[in-house]
Amino acid sequence: MKKWIVILFAMLPSLAMAAGANVHLDKANVDLSDQASLQNGAKLFMNYCFGCHSTQYQRYERVANDIGIPTDLMKENLMFNPESKIGDLMVNAMPPKQAANWFGAPPPDLTLVARVRGADWIYTYLRSFYVDPSRPFGVNNIVFPSVGMPHVLEELQGIPTPVYETKVVDGHEVQVVVGTESDGTGELSKGEYDRAVLDLVNFLVYSGDPVKLERHNLGWWVMAFLVLFTIVVVMLKKEYWRDVH
Repeated sequence: MKKWIVILFAMLPSLAMAAGANVHLDKANVDLSDQASLQNGAKLFMNYCFGCHSTQYQRYERVANDIGIPTDLMKENLMFNPESKIGDLMVNAMPPKQAANWFGAPPPDLTLVARVRGADWIYTYLRSFYVDPSRPFGVNNIVFPSVGMPHVLEELQGIPTPVYETKVVDGHEVQVVVGTESDGTGELSKGEYDRAVLDLVNFLVYSGDPVKLERHNLGWWVMAFLVLFTIVVVMLKKEYWRDVH
């Protein structure tokens, strides 16, 4: 029994990815070396996402140091609880029990969301909200149908209306939402909004694996060491066996 439980938990990330497998995912060209992008992504996350979603496995100070934000600016602009300290974990003030009553379930922590869902999924998801009066928050989502959260970036994008396409399903023609189109009332143009979402996704990818760049850079040094070590070993072997042959 325990074996099957372990296998099930191991499959959860794959099952989560499969939830949007029938929807085309746009490519998120994230760049963890782009500190300006990471800084803007952190700003967007703290201002639009952190009210509901924590990143409780990160600390303010570590994030500030990693993405090049001076700690005084981090305290002044991205730490909204006056009682928080720079070394604290990034946990918001939303009570889980009340959040469950408001939303049906507590909003998930997003520290590892990019590792579970993937950057492309998040990038497409945040650009796929559309107006749907039948939903509790007045919006739905192409990638995540019957979504249970509001479109928190609406003031940046504007009001997104659905774009329909007629498709044949089980022998019947039905109208399917295949895209969205902003009404132009947002603070950003379409290109600017896509760029902002990419910055936010970039930050979430960093959050899921903060040492990825460092690990990759260290990997090159390890490979170089192994090459040099191999050369030395081969030369030593030839020198050692010279008299034998």
